[in-house]
Amino acid sequence: MNRPWLDLHSPDSRASLYLRAASKRKITGDSLPATGLRCFVRLQPGNLAAYRRLCHFADDGRLPATYLHIMAFPLQLQLLTAKDFPFPLLGLVHLHNRIEVLRPLGGIDGLRFAVYADNLQAHAKGGTFDLISEAHDGLGLLWRETSRMLVRGLHLDGQAEDAEKLLPESLPEATRWYADSDIGRRYAKVCGDYNPIHLSAPSARLFGFPTAIAHGMWTKAMAMASLRTHLPNSGYAFEVDFRKPVRLPSEVILGASPAGPNGELRLDGHGGLLHMVGRWERL
Repeated sequence: MNRPWLDLHSPDSRASLYLRAASKRKITGDSLPATGLRCFVRLQPGNLAAYRRLCHFADDGRLPATYLHIMAFPLQLQLLTAKDFPFPLLGLVHLHNRIEVLRPLGGIDGLRFAVYADNLQAHAKGGTFDLISEAHDGLGLLWRETSRMLVRGLHLDGQAEDAEKLLPESLPEATRWYADSDIGRRYAKVCGDYNPIHLSAPSARLFGFPTAIAHGMWTKAMAMASLRTHLPNSGYAFEVDFRKPVRLPSEVILGASPAGPNGELRLDGHGGLLHMVGRWERL
């Protein structure tokens, strides 16, 4: 479609966006706005260094592929809290995330981001839509992210698609790490995602969780950092399905295929919990 765009000098302040999110608790429609948002975002070296430390990315001269999600996040917030967006931000569930790295992510001072919502579909628990973010440099499209979000309680015409996928069998252990009780607050401080379900047990209980849970994108970033030698510099996609949330604190075990152009991964917890499954592939 020929999508209309709203070009911003900068997104609104995080404080105002979160106030907007907190004030909207009900579904107000069943169609997505056509307009997308665009904005140039400049790289912040201090924030990037803090993100590398938090998610265990080596400083190899290239941006971590998941860091562009952090750069796009304020623009995503602005789209999801706009008056014409029909679904409340608080309560959305992140089901799936796919990142495509089309060219090497090096030598970057800033990028032009475009964010829009598309592909609204019925789901057994409500409805889903794709939040799509793209990063462009002077040569064109460099990076793309698709986040599938679940809207619980949404009623749409049509039959829900069967989204179940075959799970990878037991994979060789690549590494394991401990998600401590403070990781949600530390991630929020660096990345700006202050969703209450990640911050503390009392705030998480307000949304039906017995304790705080780790950010899904922190979990994915940790997996990508651990598997960096499995991935090429560019020309690949890395996608994950989020399953059971990682309750804080807890230890998780990352299993992965050997290095190669295509592979699979899974993140397991103790007691038979499966937190995340995923795959990577050459484009």
